[in-house]
Amino acid sequence: MALLANNWLLRKSRASRGPIFVPVVDISAVSLLQALLPLAEQIIRCEKPRGCQRRNAISITRKIKVLSTLFEEVKDVGVPLPPSALLCFRELYIIFQKTKYLLEDWSGDGSYVWLVMQTEEISNKFDVLTHDMATALDVLSLGLLDVSYEVKEQIELVHSQARRAKLFIDMAEEQLRRDVLAVLDQFEKAVTPKKSKLGKILGHLHLKNAGDCLREIELLEEEMRNQNKVGADQNVSMIHSLIGFMRYCKCVQFGVTEMEFDAQLQPSSEHRVSRAESKDFPVLPDDFRCPISLDLMTEPVIVCTGQTYELASITRWIEEGHSTCPKNGQKLLHTNLIPNHALRSLIIQYCDAHNIPFEKQGNNKKRSSMESTVSTKASIEAAKMTAAFLVAKLSTGSFESKRQVAYELRLLAKCNMENRNCIAEAGAIPLLVSLLSCQDPKTQENAITALLNLSIYERNKAKIMQSGALLPIINVLSNGCSTEAMENAAATLFSLSSVDEYKKIIGERPEAIPALINLLRDGTVRGKRDAATALFNLSVFHGNVSQVIAAGAVPLLINALADDIAGLTDNAVSVLAVLANQVEGFLAICETSAIPLIASLLRLSSSSPKCKENCVSILLSLCCSGRDKIVNNLSRLPSLMPSLYNLLTSGTPRAKKKARSLLRILHSWEPSEAPQTILSYETENSVTTVH
Repeated sequence: MALLANNWLLRKSRASRGPIFVPVVDISAVSLLQALLPLAEQIIRCEKPRGCQRRNAISITRKIKVLSTLFEEVKDVGVPLPPSALLCFRELYIIFQKTKYLLEDWSGDGSYVWLVMQTEEISNKFDVLTHDMATALDVLSLGLLDVSYEVKEQIELVHSQARRAKLFIDMAEEQLRRDVLAVLDQFEKAVTPKKSKLGKILGHLHLKNAGDCLREIELLEEEMRNQNKVGADQNVSMIHSLIGFMRYCKCVQFGVTEMEFDAQLQPSSEHRVSRAESKDFPVLPDDFRCPISLDLMTEPVIVCTGQTYELASITRWIEEGHSTCPKNGQKLLHTNLIPNHALRSLIIQYCDAHNIPFEKQGNNKKRSSMESTVSTKASIEAAKMTAAFLVAKLSTGSFESKRQVAYELRLLAKCNMENRNCIAEAGAIPLLVSLLSCQDPKTQENAITALLNLSIYERNKAKIMQSGALLPIINVLSNGCSTEAMENAAATLFSLSSVDEYKKIIGERPEAIPALINLLRDGTVRGKRDAATALFNLSVFHGNVSQVIAAGAVPLLINALADDIAGLTDNAVSVLAVLANQVEGFLAICETSAIPLIASLLRLSSSSPKCKENCVSILLSLCCSGRDKIVNNLSRLPSLMPSLYNLLTSGTPRAKKKARSLLRILHSWEPSEAPQTILSYETENSVTTVH
């Protein structure tokens, strides 16, 4: 048995970390020694931190190694331990655990610049542990232990060294910390730091090229996520500033000449959790992504229009002064946000089933999204300077330089809203649009992906449209140089079409909808999903429905339902729900064998609540338009009635209303019944939107 002592967990950065255990008073000597020896061995084998902390780590590890010889000899003798020895060993066990956690947190491949910024705090922790060790050894009576003279002499030496130990802080690293803080202070004041000073700092940090900087940025981002989990807002702000500092150094100090090397270190993942389509990596359902950030939602909330967003993203949207729903443009009658516990539960279940990391937080203050972090003045000014530097290169550099700059902007724009705003304010959008006509696959791909990332920021949508980007984007969608460029062009149209005004403008381009249909037919799984979501947004505007149907969308969407491709079924059924409300859509659906297929989705446990809601909406719309013939066909489906009754208890509020209306129609229908009787029922034909 053991008591928990959690008051000395450090950064809590490792999910696998357990609590610190305090052995109970009556623990046996054998059990205590059996726990101490392997713990000491783990500490001895631990990788040591870099820089000045390496000296502190080696010093305390050397003392623990000597103590382990005492444990070994006591264990071999097998003589019962006196109470003072048991008390000492119990305290040493706690100290060893704390030491192990400290070494795990600050050794290995962690961010070096963050280690430097924490040098005084870490040194203090090592100093406290050393003096705690001395205090524990104070109560140990070596004369009562049956151990060799050599071991006693070594333990007395360790005791004396621990008692006399002084706090060690490397003054060179302390000066380096001050130099970094001075640069951050310059950023806050919008003062451009000197390249010579940056070069000196990077040299001391052992960052020799852009690849080293990129790796440091990745480690800082990982550290930010760790700090977010424990709600360490002050640390998060500092790391945010350091990331801005490192991005600026990467571009300005080393230039933009290592794109291919960067790409090997950091695979593209702009607007999805993963670009992988292999069976080993699950596709994240669109319902689980925030429509604003396109990231996995960890704190989904519902606004008054019924749409669901990540709490941090929609809060920022409202704080920026917007009074409309980002997804459908409806006016927000109030700004109350209701937690979507049902969706969050589904996300947690999905992540657990597919081994996707998800921080199960009970406190809204403990954020896990990089988008939700509050940028500091230093990080914003650093982003402005970085964007200005890159845009200058983009406007005057060579073709190869422009290719590299487009890649850098693509990476910078994927990080957060501030970066996207800074890039647009620097004038990057028209220059990126001009690269869309380039026949170099990488250049075109980087340009369209950068525009996609920029379009996530709502204010940039108007700038993109005003720059004349629509036709070039459609051209990339139709005849892009690479599959990824075409897919990201479709995703960009989806992002832009979230604005009601642009739904009409995009639909008026005769090439837009047919190009999306072609991608829906011939694209990869990811491309089909992008095409379907864009078609949904465009179909919400009634003037586009005829074009979507005429282009042949319905048979392709029905095929998508039959294929049961992860992430695509929900999108396809959402588009069909919109089209089914129109006469042309009704006729197109009836020309296929879709009705049994749509009805079968209602009984599948794998179908999402939104999918079932849209399925019952389609069937209800078909009944209203098709009258006796459709109702007769539905009444012959044995699984339909149980599925509808199940929706009455487990469906979404809209699904329940639609199911109730459809059940009334089916129960009242008789083969001899006049059509007018069926038409007398009032039905709800509103369409559920897809997130």
